[in-house]
Amino acid sequence: MTISISTSYTLIWRYLYTDYYFTKDGICINVKRCKIVKRVLNGGSYGYCLNGKFKTLKTIRNKLNKVEKVKCPF
Repeated sequence: MTISISTSYTLIWRYLYTDYYFTKDGICINVKRCKIVKRVLNGGSYGYCLNGKFKTLKTIRNKLNKVEKVKCPF
C-alpha cells in the first residue's frame, strides 16, 4: 500500500534568475531538485544556503525578481 501526498505552492519571487524561488509565506524552494531550503542562523544572521554559499535575508531581498505570469494556450 502506497500513500502519496502532494503540496502545491504559488511561487512569487525568483532569486537572480536561478533555480531558487520564494512563496508569499517566505518558503524557499529549489525547483530544479524539488526541495524546500531550510532557513539557517549563521553568525547572528538568518539566511539560506544558495548554490553552496550562505546568503543573508537582506542580500536576498535586494536581488529578488517578480515571477512573470505565462499564458498557456492549452
